[in-house]
Amino acid sequence: MKITVRFPFFAPVVFLLACLGSLAKQEKRPNVVVVLCDDLGYGDLACYGHPKIKTPHLDRMAKGGIRFTDFYSTAPVCSPSRVGLLTGRSPNRAGVYDWIPSGRGVHMRASEVTIAQLLKKAGYATCMSGKWHCNGKFNSPQQPQPDAAGFDHWFGTQNNASPSHENPKNFVRNGNPVGVLKGYSCQLVVDEALAWLKKQQAKDAEQPFFMYVAFHEPHEPVASPKEMVNQYDGVAKNHNQAQYFANVTNIDAAVGKLMKALKAMTLDENTLVVFTSDNGPETLLRYGPRSGRSFGVADPLRGMKLWTTEAGFRVAGIMHWPARIKAGQVSERPVSALDFLPTFCELAETNPPKDLVLDGTSFLPALEGKPLQRKKPLVWVYYNALNNRRVAMRDGDWKVLAKLNIGKYNTVHSGNADQVKGATLSDFQVFDLSQDIGEGKDLAKTNPAKLAKLKKKLETHYRELIEGSHVWGK
Repeated sequence: MKITVRFPFFAPVVFLLACLGSLAKQEKRPNVVVVLCDDLGYGDLACYGHPKIKTPHLDRMAKGGIRFTDFYSTAPVCSPSRVGLLTGRSPNRAGVYDWIPSGRGVHMRASEVTIAQLLKKAGYATCMSGKWHCNGKFNSPQQPQPDAAGFDHWFGTQNNASPSHENPKNFVRNGNPVGVLKGYSCQLVVDEALAWLKKQQAKDAEQPFFMYVAFHEPHEPVASPKEMVNQYDGVAKNHNQAQYFANVTNIDAAVGKLMKALKAMTLDENTLVVFTSDNGPETLLRYGPRSGRSFGVADPLRGMKLWTTEAGFRVAGIMHWPARIKAGQVSERPVSALDFLPTFCELAETNPPKDLVLDGTSFLPALEGKPLQRKKPLVWVYYNALNNRRVAMRDGDWKVLAKLNIGKYNTVHSGNADQVKGATLSDFQVFDLSQDIGEGKDLAKTNPAKLAKLKKKLETHYRELIEGSHVWGK
């Protein structure tokens, strides 16, 4: 009797298919989540040195991934910072130079190319939840809204949560005002994003996604859960400071909820989660009788929000992605939110338009401790800065600050464009940030060779940026 044994021949095929399936799973394009805070100071998290504020979830996220010591926002104030993050370009190029009051004509124009647009075109599902602040005429047909920027689903506000973070009443969902909500803004924002994600997963679990989760906290007017405030009453110097400390702890809890949900949906392994802030801390207590809880810190940096010194735009930067990022890393590589667009496009296996002028680069090498290949330094030009030097550059370990011989402006239009474009740089300061993080020792006079080299580089890139910046009609 002849017996045919088929199993030995079939087994290699099964093994090969299993290997190919595993390889395909490993090579699946990652999901991307950007969590952006509002006015969070460089030193406001426990993992960045705050002695009193408790942030266990973010501390765990940092230990499980990478924490950047030299991470930068794209501007020292909210609206331009957000536009720069979404476009990978200095916000000056988009014509967004300062924060945008409600009703103003300034906005992120439809011609700008965003992360969400590019990833959506590459097959990603996209969601925005939280503070928008990229236009003055929010939820109006007169200006582009988040859907025009590439978001399939959006839930947000023009600027701050109103009347405060507690029970806000100014959210809009996909063009429809939702009325008074019960709860705290950061929790509501995360809940919305997760509700969308669960529906999206049920619809197509294989489709990658991009979520932009933009908290209003800890921007004024600050309101925090009573049980969290109670933790800090007696620890903080007064009740208002306890409210601020609790506000940061509430952010931490919201991030913890997000990370727990991703894990429960088995999405955490191949999801890049980035946590950062739009600018440095507000410490002026300038919002009048309705608020007085601006107790953010940027220690050991100099300045605050609205400054072009380090505290204005050096912010927390934490990334978590188990499939790619080795746990327990602390990186001193300078990384910017300008780098998001080129990096996310690389991960999504797509390319920005060839004629699109970008100011960032891929940050993927930094995840492995390698230097970034920047074609240009990081440059900030903020015409309404509180400090005297309104132009700044980070080039390697070096920081340069320069004055402008023009008055302060909150935008550039046809009425002042000639003055702005004709402005010259002067009174340069040079700092070695590897030795002087607090920008306390100006090396301009003691190192003239370095000054000359950096001055030339800044003037070159400053001029290119000015010529490429949008000018509004008067």
